[in-house]
Amino acid sequence: MTLRCLIIDDSARFLAAARGLLESEGLVVVAVATSSEDALRYAAELTPDVTLVDIHLGEQSGFDVVRRLTAEARLAPSSLILISTHAEEDFADLIAASPVAGFLPKTGLSADAIRGVLERTA
Repeated sequence: MTLRCLIIDDSARFLAAARGLLESEGLVVVAVATSSEDALRYAAELTPDVTLVDIHLGEQSGFDVVRRLTAEARLAPSSLILISTHAEEDFADLIAASPVAGFLPKTGLSADAIRGVLERTA
């Protein structure tokens, strides 16, 4: 099954790189978003299988965006994965308390890594 992915990050450079990588590995990136408003709209309209959310979105918190996606766009927690350039240990308590399937470091981002997180929550 082909996974349909939404990526939320405030860096256009990262979005382009991540989209290229994930699409080359067989995922379909249905949209990219740089703000919570765009993220909510795309999530509701496109119903991705998995949504990657950067922990730091400029002035916005990725944790807040995840809560809004769960409540307003009604995405299942198992379809949300937090990403960051920072180590998971830096946010371990916040990640554990958030409604997400897991965390991936941006340096470890791949289609297989995403599938691995989703399989652990299935």
